[in-house]
Amino acid sequence: MPITIKRDKTIPAAQVEALYLDAGWHAYTNDMSVLMQAIENSLDVVAAWDGDELVGLIRTVGDDFTVLYIQDILVLKAYRNQGIASRLLQQILHDYPDVRQKVLLTEDDPGVRHFYEKNGFQSCDKGNLVAFATFD
Repeated sequence: MPITIKRDKTIPAAQVEALYLDAGWHAYTNDMSVLMQAIENSLDVVAAWDGDELVGLIRTVGDDFTVLYIQDILVLKAYRNQGIASRLLQQILHDYPDVRQKVLLTEDDPGVRHFYEKNGFQSCDKGNLVAFATFD
């Protein structure tokens, strides 16, 4: 069965939790009600489905005009390296062509760097870009 991509903020909490736990993002799953509120209040959520199973998700926040922040992008380990994350990311980029700044923060890992660079992102450690963040 082919993977289907669709907008969806009403994903069952159990499937969201399984996806985030599979990625090792335990800080998100410590309070599922907060995560589900975050998903509901996101600017956009696009999910990848294998039948009725959630296999990937991208979540964005922003104002829909000047900035789009890619908050989460994750794919079940068993489904990685099949182009699903690229499909999710390209769907978001396609749907927000007029938003000037598309931003994300992620870990510095060669595979992660390669993924985002091949999808048109430039690292802030190259060129004249700079990034700042606080973490609590």
